[in-house]
Amino acid sequence: MQIAIAYARTDRQAWLELDLPEGLTVAEAIARSGILEEFPEIDLEVNKVGIFSRPVKLDQPISEGDRIEIYRPLIADPKQVRERNAPAKPAPKKAKATDA
Repeated sequence: MQIAIAYARTDRQAWLELDLPEGLTVAEAIARSGILEEFPEIDLEVNKVGIFSRPVKLDQPISEGDRIEIYRPLIADPKQVRERNAPAKPAPKKAKATDA
């Protein structure tokens, strides 16, 4: 069965296409791919994994055509980053006095 495994760092990415036997789990596919040797910083106890952007557990069986993704831990809270990068709110406009 044909699957792919993807992992990306800021400086280097890996896209591995594999032909594996049926009945394997996500963890078994990752182990057989050799990606853990290529990227020793990957710790499956820490790094989350998913299939096509959907988080899955390591014991999830794989299917033909799956793209297994290994995610890096977040280094910043996404909400805080959005708030920090948002443009400053403009000062409220003052009402003009008009002669009646």
